[in-house]
Amino acid sequence: MSDGAFVIDESARRADTDVWFALPPGFVPLPLEELTAADDPARTAGRLSGLGPVLRLARLFLEAGAVRCCLGLHTDDEADGGPLLSLFTLAWRAAGWAPRSVLAARAASGPAAAEHLETLELPCGPAALVQTRLEVPSELGLHAPGGLLQITAHVPCPDGRRIAILSLATTAAERARPYRDLLRDVARTVSFEDPLPAVSDDVPDKD
Repeated sequence: MSDGAFVIDESARRADTDVWFALPPGFVPLPLEELTAADDPARTAGRLSGLGPVLRLARLFLEAGAVRCCLGLHTDDEADGGPLLSLFTLAWRAAGWAPRSVLAARAASGPAAAEHLETLELPCGPAALVQTRLEVPSELGLHAPGGLLQITAHVPCPDGRRIAILSLATTAAERARPYRDLLRDVARTVSFEDPLPAVSDDVPDKD
C-alpha cells in the first residue's frame, strides 16, 4: 500500500467536528446524502460507476449508524500489484460511563468470533483493535468467497460516555496484516481536540 501526502478534508474545519483523524492517500469520501437517499446508489454516484456492490455495502454501513464513509483503493504490494478495495467508516457508540481504560479493555475482550484482539496506547488515550470476519449478504452482489474482513479500532472519548468506532472492511481477507497496520496507523492520529492551526481571516496588507 503506497505512501503519499495527506490532504486536509474540509470537514476538519467544521464547527461541529468532535473527532479528527488522518487517512492515508488512496481514500475517497463517498457521497453520504446520495447513498442514503437513492434506490440505486451506484447510479446516483455516477463518478463511481461500476462499483455498485461496494456502494451498496457502504450504504449498509451508513444505515447501521456510520457518519462517515470513504472508499479505499490501494496497490497490492504483496502480490501482482493489482488494486485492493476497502471501505473506511466512522461511527459512534454510546457507553455507560467508565474510565477509558475500562471501555478499551471491554472492547478488547471482543466477540467470541474475533480473529485478532489487541489493546492500543494512542496519543489520545487507550483503545482496542478487533478483527472479525463477516458474511456478506447475497443481495449485495459482492464477490467475497473468504467473507468480509472487518478491522475495527474502538477509541473511547475523554468523557467516558462515547466510543469512536473506526473500521476498515475489505474482501481481501488474505491481507489482514497490512489492513491492521493501516488502521492502527490511522488510530494513532485520532484526536478529540482540534490539532489544526487556527486559520486567520485577515488579509495581509500590500506594500
